[in-house]
Amino acid sequence: MASSEGQGRFPSPFEVAAPPGCEGWEKMYPYYMLFSEGRKDFEEGKFWLCDLLHHPEPFYPFDTLWYEYWWLSLSQYNSRVFIVPPALGIDNRILNGYAYISANAIMDPSVVEARVAHFMERAGYYYQNWDDLYAKWEIKMKGLINELKAVELKPLPEMVSVDDVKGARGQTEAYDLIETYDKLINLGLKAWQHHFEFLNLGYAAYLVFMDFCKKAFPDIGDQAVTSMVSGIDVILFRPDEELKRLARAAVELGVSDVIREITSPDDAIARLGQSDSGRKWLNELDKSKDPWFYLSSGTGFYHSHISWIDDLSIPFAALRGYIDKLARGESLDRPLQALRDERERVSSEYYELLQTEQDKQTFNQLLMTARTVFPYVENHLFYVEHWFHTVFYAKMRDLAKIVAAHGFIKDPEDIWYLHRNEIREALYDMSAAWAVGTIARGPSYWPAEIEKRKGILNKFREWSPPPGLGVTPEVVTEPFTIMLWGVTSERIADWKAPKPDPDKITELKGFAGSPGVVEGPARVIRNVDELTNVQQGEILVCPITSPSWAPVFTRIKAAVTDVGGIMSHAAIVCREYGVPAVAGTGFGTKVIKTGQMVRVDGSTGVVTILR
Repeated sequence: MASSEGQGRFPSPFEVAAPPGCEGWEKMYPYYMLFSEGRKDFEEGKFWLCDLLHHPEPFYPFDTLWYEYWWLSLSQYNSRVFIVPPALGIDNRILNGYAYISANAIMDPSVVEARVAHFMERAGYYYQNWDDLYAKWEIKMKGLINELKAVELKPLPEMVSVDDVKGARGQTEAYDLIETYDKLINLGLKAWQHHFEFLNLGYAAYLVFMDFCKKAFPDIGDQAVTSMVSGIDVILFRPDEELKRLARAAVELGVSDVIREITSPDDAIARLGQSDSGRKWLNELDKSKDPWFYLSSGTGFYHSHISWIDDLSIPFAALRGYIDKLARGESLDRPLQALRDERERVSSEYYELLQTEQDKQTFNQLLMTARTVFPYVENHLFYVEHWFHTVFYAKMRDLAKIVAAHGFIKDPEDIWYLHRNEIREALYDMSAAWAVGTIARGPSYWPAEIEKRKGILNKFREWSPPPGLGVTPEVVTEPFTIMLWGVTSERIADWKAPKPDPDKITELKGFAGSPGVVEGPARVIRNVDELTNVQQGEILVCPITSPSWAPVFTRIKAAVTDVGGIMSHAAIVCREYGVPAVAGTGFGTKVIKTGQMVRVDGSTGVVTILR
């Protein structure tokens, strides 16, 4: 990337002050995740992107866990495992609670060339044996989740059992608690080691296919390329399919009115348990819940993103919507066959345009590879961010009850204000005091510290992080940055330009995420709690979307997001549901208001406010 300085430049990370009242915020996060004087020249010489796609909220100290783990895991597969020729890893930092990332590219052509043979051997093996290796990956992940479920966090007893004494066990519950916590944290790291085993290769296969298409067909649009790999059947859509199955079963068993009329899931379940048909439906519900209700209401990166299994009001609200659609005689099916017919039509037309047999063979090979590997790009989300994380957070809440019982925190939910390393220190403090029979320091230290951190995080939420820091890139060429985060040269120019009055903006530009042109009333949604407000035929406007929002895509006319590129989750899901979408508008949620009539052109990436 070339760079420029001067007017409109991004601030140095060392120039950004903490919001008033947040002095000392750095103590909440590990030293290695902070911008520091010891690395100042290096850090000021790079461009840092605020990663609102994955981390739209400031971090609770504990919730840095997954940010740290993807920093290590993603980067190692690029740099040390598959030896991706032009790319190393991605650096991560935290500034005033928000995530900033910076990709490290290899600029020396000779070094890139030297890495090619290694990549071809290693990545080539995965591409050639993808189905077998992926089947093994699923076994590994399910085994890891079962191992996590078996973790049991036990409180410290008044005295060790006499059976342990006579059995010469030689260790106590204090050791067990610390060891079990370490195991819990290490299982989290292991899950993220598995997470990226295939992911970068899945994206790389698509990028190689797109690069071939761009060179062979200079005028081809990104949507034409994405259409050739659409019509996928991935397990991330399975939770939504289970809701549709349950809606149909409710109608067939004659219990749909109970679900529609009793809004409390607990009350509805109690009523259903009073009849044979209701009990039959509850049996079907139980079949769906494990594992398909282990679906986070958000990205899965935050403990506050409660999953379906822990809050049935989320799936039950979607169930009522599906039952209503069935009552109107509408289909619940997504247009899978139509998407597959379209992808074959587009693929065939471009194939016929190729002039040589070698190009045709390469086209087919790259297309088939992209279609084979692409489902993993979505599937891994369910196994790790949703299923594994849901079980993990439940175990952490078990631990929090123990810590709260010893007075280290006032409320179990306060555990999230401690970093994972601080929790381990607290467990040792607690165990040592238990062993000695004296007073631990934690109860007089942590509650006050947590109150201070609560105030800091509240101020962070009111603060608007700069979209970029450091060296200003003039040209963005890194494909992952464009494809996933939706960051282009034009977007960066928009960030640097003077901000217009939001009330005077009538047009927004983003990525053409999913084709089609529609008009309708906007519904601005900023968190999952507001999803129940979305009405049939509205246009969803939101910062990002989550897999658990899938039922909403059957109600809306179109979707508009603040962040994300053409391969962001929102864009992929909208294409699979046949819903027009514009991704990465930058500030759609700040400009568009609920009720305004808007036109969404998912073919050109333009959103127009009509009135």
